[in-house]
Amino acid sequence: MDGRDLVRSVKMVGSGRAAQGWRTVRSAWRRRRVDAVGLPPRGAERARVPGSVQGVEPGPGGGLIRFARSELRITVAVNGAVFWGWDGADPEPSYALAGRCPEPDPRAVLEPDKDGGWRVVAERVTVVVSRHGAVEVCTPGGVSLRRDLPPRWWEPVDGGTARWMQRSEVAADARFFGLGGRASGPRLRDGRYRLWHTDPGRAFGPGDDPLYLTVPVQLVVADAATHLVFHDTSWDGTVTLREGEEGAGSGHDRAGRCELRMEGGPLRCWVIVGTPARVLHAWASLTGAPALPPAWALGHHHARWGFGSEQEVRRIVSGYQERGLPLDAVHLDIDHYDARQVFTVDQERFPKLPVLAEELRRDGIRLVSIVDPAVRAAPGNAVYESGAAVDAFVRDASGRTVRGVAWAGESVFPDFTNARVRKWWGGLYEERLGQGFAGFWHDMNEPTSFNAFGEPTLPRSARHCLEGRGGDHREAHNVYGLCMAQAGYEGLRELNPGERPFVFSRSGWAGLQRYGGTWSGDVATGWPGLRASLSLVLGLGLCGVPYSGPDVGGFDGSPSPELYLRWFQLGAYLPLFRTHASLRAGRREPWEFGAQVLEHARVALLERRRLLPYFMTLAHLARRTGAPYVRPLWWGQPEDRALRDCEDAFLLGDCLLVAPVLAPGTGRRAVQLPRGRWYDTVTEQVYEGPGRVLVDAPLSRIPVFARAGAVLPVRGADGGLELEVWAPARGRTGGGLVVPDAGDGWEEPEIERYVTRRQGRDVVVEREGERGGGSPGRPVRVRGLG
Repeated sequence: MDGRDLVRSVKMVGSGRAAQGWRTVRSAWRRRRVDAVGLPPRGAERARVPGSVQGVEPGPGGGLIRFARSELRITVAVNGAVFWGWDGADPEPSYALAGRCPEPDPRAVLEPDKDGGWRVVAERVTVVVSRHGAVEVCTPGGVSLRRDLPPRWWEPVDGGTARWMQRSEVAADARFFGLGGRASGPRLRDGRYRLWHTDPGRAFGPGDDPLYLTVPVQLVVADAATHLVFHDTSWDGTVTLREGEEGAGSGHDRAGRCELRMEGGPLRCWVIVGTPARVLHAWASLTGAPALPPAWALGHHHARWGFGSEQEVRRIVSGYQERGLPLDAVHLDIDHYDARQVFTVDQERFPKLPVLAEELRRDGIRLVSIVDPAVRAAPGNAVYESGAAVDAFVRDASGRTVRGVAWAGESVFPDFTNARVRKWWGGLYEERLGQGFAGFWHDMNEPTSFNAFGEPTLPRSARHCLEGRGGDHREAHNVYGLCMAQAGYEGLRELNPGERPFVFSRSGWAGLQRYGGTWSGDVATGWPGLRASLSLVLGLGLCGVPYSGPDVGGFDGSPSPELYLRWFQLGAYLPLFRTHASLRAGRREPWEFGAQVLEHARVALLERRRLLPYFMTLAHLARRTGAPYVRPLWWGQPEDRALRDCEDAFLLGDCLLVAPVLAPGTGRRAVQLPRGRWYDTVTEQVYEGPGRVLVDAPLSRIPVFARAGAVLPVRGADGGLELEVWAPARGRTGGGLVVPDAGDGWEEPEIERYVTRRQGRDVVVEREGERGGGSPGRPVRVRGLG
């Protein structure tokens, strides 16, 4: 017995949460006992490296290279993505990939290299393998982008899962991004990052790691090129990063370094080389196109843990309507459940929920329901009984149902890695649709089980189906939320085929975008939390999840009027624009912070409403190209090192640059502009980039700039779509894309392409077509002419 765990148990029982205290203590000790029996003991291990090359076997897109103690398969796909796997690892099965793997590139050739090594030569990339197993990725011109040293395995002598380590080197000027939702990003500094979804159990800030959604995806940006690397294993692991340094030591460059250590799973990875746009496009083709949200999901959402009754919901909605503030969705947390049990309704506090939902829908407001995976293990609970009847719940190595503790008390957990269980769970959303809900946010699906000590999740020895392969929670943990999102999304598509599902999930993995988006989780109220909000959205977008956003105002505490307003102004330019707070936090309605904040928040809300056609266009483009709505400033110019180091501003699509205020008492701020001409969207003042400019940032607004020549689809005064055109510089042209959308169906609208040019003092706007340029066919408003 660990004395510290005993002390934690006593403290938990004596805490103010005594109702749950005993349960979490029992759960923690039970979890420990289950793992003591169910996990194989780790005894003596034998270290192994590949050894030297013994032979090769050419194949489509590359081939197989045999070493003395391992083998390496390399395949270049037709989309330029490179796969390699050690020890016979193939691309499939994989939870990350969408459908079948891309076809091998028939033009890629495996040929001898110097010093007994081999290389695969393709149109976009060359992969060089040394005779001892180092793998180097180079541009077609021979510039090295990444060099993976020979891997090392540690194999249990008595058999079992091998641990492994992969060390890599990148260019001295390279910067690291990605790894999922990281509060300290988006640029990942020197340090260790864990790959294990974790509920921190409290509001988090920039120093907290890991969080709810970790993904073994790195985007490495260097002068020579950008590349994405994805190590396709869902086991627990760590990534240790160290940025390089040019001219370090005796005038020599020090390479950037990455060390990946995994507790198990196959050693296999994908590498994609190119521009950021090309890399994310190929990544989306591998892992699936992002789900297209319904149009209303791109508006303003208001949520709270603590909407205790229908009357309270009506009061909040009336507050928005009486003040003329746009509102598109209201979210109900666990307090609308009967005793916090999923797929139920408290009939005393919400006796006519379908009527309320219909009233709101008539006013253009949708209801969104929280959905937790934990099911209360109690007789009479219909969800528990139906799940038990189909053997839906996770079991331990002895065959007993695993029990944990969640908001509803003693609970069991569906095994979402089983297709049959996903089908059962997806059918449960019929109850939610019957109550009038139009959208769903998945919470607590890391999965989280409250424990007085130890990890707040299921036992690592808990057994999972893993699509029939069988395995335990060490492999299933990180894909649990992804599989739950799949269950919800596919169930909704079957139950309500005429509408696009709206699902966003606190946890997930590579490929989550196929089923919806995510949000920050319980970000701490404070200026550091505000900065972390932007880091999370940018980092997730670079991992292929374009739809996300924070809890505006922070999850806990009471923000100052200034902090709330600055968070609100940032949220107005993020894909998911949602205010949310915990049960004991202060209010989050704009009118609760005084008349001045209310009026400035109104401006932000109206601007979001005006920009809805642009957000809808970005959603369609994300689905077709994989490009995130919110992009780092270096997106179009990754060779600009000043932009690579800028983390306090972002691009919204191709047209806008947003510079939020992230510190108190700020009336002016510096903004790093990419190359080109930019207009302040309020004053229409002109700025030339690249360079750093100082601009006003009054409390009434945050600086937003439009790119010269941009064509921006906006909502006109009559509610129709009009084109806002920002004048191109003389001698220059511009343009933009517009994707009109009906709002909620499955039709794929045509992309409208527009070009702009100066003609004397005028600006000419034409719509491109098969027969050349033509009239735009839409109202046009030209700005930036002075």
